[in-house]
Amino acid sequence: MTKMMVVCAGDAGVRFDRDYYANDHFKLAKACWEEHGLQSAEAFFPYAETGNWLSVGVYTFSSEQAMRAALANPRTQQVMDDVKNFTDATVVLRSLFTES
Repeated sequence: MTKMMVVCAGDAGVRFDRDYYANDHFKLAKACWEEHGLQSAEAFFPYAETGNWLSVGVYTFSSEQAMRAALANPRTQQVMDDVKNFTDATVVLRSLFTES
């Protein structure tokens, strides 16, 4: 199992629609990536007085190969194009975690 974390970062003035992200964006990601092994998607919204992370998305895939296949799929562009619908934040792919 491989988890991909995607972080949206920005200051307090950055637009971020939590409801759209956790519902509509995740539905689109699942529609595009389930056939490539996406098992789940989770949204977390951290808070820190000096932090700039607006959200953390955790996408769980059946394997690292499945995740790479999903990202290489042309439908991934739909997922990327949807980002503008919920935020103006800078989106940063932070890391991958693979369970052994």
